[in-house]
Amino acid sequence: MYGQNALTVDVEDYFQVEAFAGVINRGDWEALPRRVVRNTDRLLDILAAAGVSGTFFTLGWVAERHPELVRRIVADGHELASHGSDHYRLDQQSPAEFRDDIRRSKALLEDIGGAAVTGYRAPTFSVGVKSRWAHEILAEEGFRYSSSVYPIAHDLYGVPKAPRHPFCPLPGFIEIPLTTVRLFGRNFPTAGGGYFRLLPYAVTRTALRKAGSELRTSCVFYLHPWEIDPDQPRQVQAPFRSRLRHYVNLGRTEYRLRRLLRDFQWTRMDHLFLDETSPQPPLIESWLTQPSQ
Repeated sequence: MYGQNALTVDVEDYFQVEAFAGVINRGDWEALPRRVVRNTDRLLDILAAAGVSGTFFTLGWVAERHPELVRRIVADGHELASHGSDHYRLDQQSPAEFRDDIRRSKALLEDIGGAAVTGYRAPTFSVGVKSRWAHEILAEEGFRYSSSVYPIAHDLYGVPKAPRHPFCPLPGFIEIPLTTVRLFGRNFPTAGGGYFRLLPYAVTRTALRKAGSELRTSCVFYLHPWEIDPDQPRQVQAPFRSRLRHYVNLGRTEYRLRRLLRDFQWTRMDHLFLDETSPQPPLIESWLTQPSQ
């Protein structure tokens, strides 16, 4: 395994996920019972007990309604980063709408948290073929890196031909892809989320070790606060596939997370990739069509 790795949390509530976009109206978000504070506080307690700091990609919608949560993230020593304002996929926004979205979220998070926000993660990893303009706008708005590209084939996201290692899509700006492992000529996800809950823990542990050795770079792992909440309200009207993805093994996530924190070394994204001593990733402007390695 390659040294320290990046532990990341996408701070959003259970009703804001893409899997339920077709059955939960955005206009109803305000009236739904929120569980994001309770769940994020629990995650913060777990990380504190393990002595681990990470990066919290926080949704502006959540920050605006729960500023005390943002302040705790910063006070606990974690990196505060942006997940956008309202959880719109980039391929559902124009460049102008995207610029407004990230500008508002950055200003809000920095005002509440009192810390510079230099990192961004797109909702549903939606930086790809239809949103290739995103990196330039992020750089212009003061961001230094993104972790929004997942080099896998998936029905909701993914750029299978994108580089699997950190790279610069334009000079001075870094994209840090979600971690994959290469098997049988294909990229397989090993960065967390639903796969962490679906597959036995030993599979994740082995895949992370293999990926770190192959790529010779730090791995990136992510999870959501709702993934440690088996008692959250059930969306019984959602399609079977969506319910399977969202609810599988929620009751096992916390135990597996505690094992993961013991088995590997973890820290913040900015400490790994923005430190002055960190090597500058290669410039790959044609990243959408790079063969995977």
